[in-house]
Amino acid sequence: MDTAYLDKLNDNQRSAATFGLAADELSPPLLVIAGAGSGKTSTLAHRVAHLLVLGADPRRILLMTFSRRAATELARRVERITTQAMGTGYAAEALTWAGTFHGV
Repeated sequence: MDTAYLDKLNDNQRSAATFGLAADELSPPLLVIAGAGSGKTSTLAHRVAHLLVLGADPRRILLMTFSRRAATELARRVERITTQAMGTGYAAEALTWAGTFHGV
């Protein structure tokens, strides 16, 4: 599988984006804690996109943030990354469980 869409991530970001995604295994929980400007949004967007590239059902992904702006930005990035990786993007509507803590 071509994972060129992950090349923009540093080693730690890439590890988080691909964490626990071995075939035939239940993925353990993942907690990403990082400071401002460290690439958390990019890492999370790449993780969701990577799950989608691997065949995950977008309706089974919960993607929550604190603000509508952040939720919109995450969905936009996931669409951009999946378009790059697969030739077709997942529109924000496909991620039915993406939004704010209050909105979801």
